[in-house]
Amino acid sequence: MEAIHEFIKWLNGYLWGPPMLILLFGTHLFLTFRTRFIQRYIFKGIKLSVTKDTDSDGDVSQFGALTTALAATIGTGNIVGVATAVALGGPGAVLWCWLTGVFGIATKYGEALLAVKYRVKTSDGTMLGGPMYALERGLGQKWLAVLFCIFASVAAFGIGNMTQANAITNNLSQYNVSPYLTGIILAALTGIVVIGGVKWIARVCEGLIPFMAIAYVLGCLVILIINAQYVWPAIVLICKSAFTPTAAGGGFIGATIMTAARYGIARGLFSNESGLGSAPIVAAAAKTKNPVRQALVSATGTFWDTVVVCLMTGLVVVSSVLSNPAAAEGISNGADLSKMAFAQIPVLGPIVLTFGLLTFAYSTILGWSYYGERALEYLVGKKGIFPYRLLFVIAVFLGSVASLEFVWDLADGMNALMAIPNLVALLLLSGVIVSETKKYLWEDRLDEVSDEPIPTIEK
Repeated sequence: MEAIHEFIKWLNGYLWGPPMLILLFGTHLFLTFRTRFIQRYIFKGIKLSVTKDTDSDGDVSQFGALTTALAATIGTGNIVGVATAVALGGPGAVLWCWLTGVFGIATKYGEALLAVKYRVKTSDGTMLGGPMYALERGLGQKWLAVLFCIFASVAAFGIGNMTQANAITNNLSQYNVSPYLTGIILAALTGIVVIGGVKWIARVCEGLIPFMAIAYVLGCLVILIINAQYVWPAIVLICKSAFTPTAAGGGFIGATIMTAARYGIARGLFSNESGLGSAPIVAAAAKTKNPVRQALVSATGTFWDTVVVCLMTGLVVVSSVLSNPAAAEGISNGADLSKMAFAQIPVLGPIVLTFGLLTFAYSTILGWSYYGERALEYLVGKKGIFPYRLLFVIAVFLGSVASLEFVWDLADGMNALMAIPNLVALLLLSGVIVSETKKYLWEDRLDEVSDEPIPTIEK
């Protein structure tokens, strides 16, 4: 295991080097300009997210698709991931993480649009879509689609499974709860829901996501009020550290600009998944009149996840370190930084953090079980679904007792490998994204029903 871990860390050094950062962030910027700053339509997307296109083809509502995608994105990346970025990349990592979200809105929009446009359905009416179908049907590059699905089906065990289970175990350990007991209970709860497929998952997420997000944001607001005099200095430090090397001291480690950018962008991607190609898989299952409507709805996921929640977590962590540098001295991991910050709220603080991690991480496991399952179904058909679900549940238990560093490093590597074919599709099909946007959004035909037939395939 140690040799494997060393190899993964070595590989990540290449995967998350300057070329990947440029490709990912460059795609965000490129699509932002190509779509004429689609971010300006974010509030239209929020309005559409609570609108039902009941007579349209699809398996779940637009809101159900959004909350399932949010379930997979709002997870430990928002809490432990952001704090880890600060611990490893310094305060400047928060700005890079946030910018990844702001510009990543355009990428998430493009992903979802292509997913709906190129989706297919099985003989029993089940909708299938995502980067694999955009790569196959849009570009005619089935080999890239196969690569994406291989990476996605494996990545689900890292980003959407073992890291989440590990974060839950780590947090519950402060209450002397056995990792094995946590793993058994968590695996059982996961198995109960994933057996029901996307409709069960969407139903659970629709009820869980709004409640848990509001509770966590309220906790962050209380801490920011407690740290009121340190909030503005935290903002200044975050902005300054993103573009200048920082020296160690005051509870922070020293970091270069590249280190801040690497960990900020990597954790931003881990959190909002813009460019990763995961969220479009469930966007394709939505009941929507045309590709642009669901694309706008999906784009709001990145807004809520990173522009709002990750930013609040970053401000909470950095302002907490500034307010009490002695308490943060020597802390080298994100989980402990998060605990230190929330401990400022007497009694309720650790409870809010624990509740947030439990619900965020559990919902992420549910969302990613669907992503991985659909990726494997593309590769081997429906016969692989049940064995995959079984392995996924077992992995939840294994993640509960695994090394946190190993699991996070594995997740980072799988993220990068999964993102590459998806980014290729986005860049080469950007003309399609612009054409569809012009047809439905810029020409004010957003309520028009698409007349493109959805192909039926045998699975």
